[in-house]
Formats: sequence, C-alpha cells, structure tokens
Amino acid sequence: MSEDKTHFGYKTVDAESKSDLVGEVFHSVAEKYDVMNDLMSFGVHRIWKRYTIEQSAVRPGQHVLDLAGGTGDLAAKFSRRVGSAGRVVLADINASMLNVGRERLTNKGIVGNIEYTLADAEQLPFNNDTFDCITIAFGLRNVTDKDRALESMHRVLKPGGRLLVLEFSKPVLPLLSKAYDAYSFSALPFMGKLVANDAESYRYLAESIRMHPDQETLKAMMDSAGFFKTSYHNMTGGVVALHKGFKV
Repeated sequence: MSEDKTHFGYKTVDAESKSDLVGEVFHSVAEKYDVMNDLMSFGVHRIWKRYTIEQSAVRPGQHVLDLAGGTGDLAAKFSRRVGSAGRVVLADINASMLNVGRERLTNKGIVGNIEYTLADAEQLPFNNDTFDCITIAFGLRNVTDKDRALESMHRVLKPGGRLLVLEFSKPVLPLLSKAYDAYSFSALPFMGKLVANDAESYRYLAESIRMHPDQETLKAMMDSAGFFKTSYHNMTGGVVALHKGFKV
C-alpha cells in the first residue's frame, strides 16, 4: 500500500482522511461508549484495565498521560494513585469523547490533579521527557501512522518511564478465533444498532481490530520506536494483549 493510503476498517482510504473518518465514528458513539463497552465485553474490559493499572506501577507525585483516554476509565484511577502532588493528562483526538470524559470525571469529583487535552497521538503537544507513564487503551488501532505515534510517545516519556498499550489483538486458539469472528461481525453491529443506533460504527470497530498488528508485530514496532525491554501479556486467550516498553 502506498504511503498516501491506509486502512479504515477493511476499506482503503486516503491517509489524510482517516482521522476525520475515525472522528465521525467516535462522535457518533461517545454518549453510549461506556454502556457498549460493558455489553460488548460482558464487563471483562474492567479486568483488562485493572491489570493495566497494576502494571503501570504509578506512584504518588508522578505524571501520567492517558492517551486516547476517552471517557476516563484509566485517568480516574491514575488520579487517585498520583495524589495531589501528581498530574494526570487525559488526552484524546476526539472532542466528543474528551467532553464526555471531562463531564464524567468532574461529576465524580475528580478535579485538581487532572487536565484535559485535545491531542493527536502522532504529534503530541508536550515537551520531551514529561511523563513517568503513558497508557493508550483501545486507541492505537485507530491511529493512522502507528510508528509515528509510538515515536511521539517515546519522545515525551521520561527516561525510565514506561508505555502500556492495551489493545485488541490476535486470539491464540483457532476455535476461539472463529467464535470471536462470528461474535464480532454479527453481535457487535446488532448491539450497536440497538443501543447506540449505529451499526456501521461498530462494524468498523470489528474490522479495525482485524487490521491491527498482531502481538509480535506490535512488539517489533515498539522496539523500532526506541523502547527497550518490550513485552506483551495475552488476556482472554489473546483477544486482548497488554504491551509494555520502557525508555532508556
């Protein structure tokens, strides 16, 4: 595929238009995003995110970037961990998702040590060596140039800091893979239509998962971006994987 083309689900589109197309998807689903997450994963996404928080090793006083943070699941927990001396930046490229996250966390009384930034993962608007930890949960597959985004994350991470990428991945069991495909391409659009009145957006989400790099490929991409001691941990049979990498 040429450099000016990329994937939007199974479609081939102009690279410069992908962010707008993804933006339309998340603008459409923002209000029902949390409800759909619970329905789609049968609540298991909460376990995946809890494991990610545990692996972050975030301590009081540290600075955390929750990238593609959406409605703020991780940011809320990081806010409690870093305390009043720390800082959490909830960043998302989609204004609708960011607004939902801001409203949700403010209503929970999570204020003071959290900021909200409209940001593109490929061009992060932060100084070099700013954050102790960066997380991106279920967001990297929607990024147009993933290599550029990983390099941008590496740049703003402090030496010794860690990146955690939580993302749908490739099931490791053939039977699970077949069942997962059947569920993704039938149940997800149906639930999207029923709950969010948007079957097409959830069809795209299913397709985007299939187009995302597998575990070993993403690990190699993190290596190429400059991260060291990279690793991944499969969850739910590889349906989801948590990738980890550090900055020297």
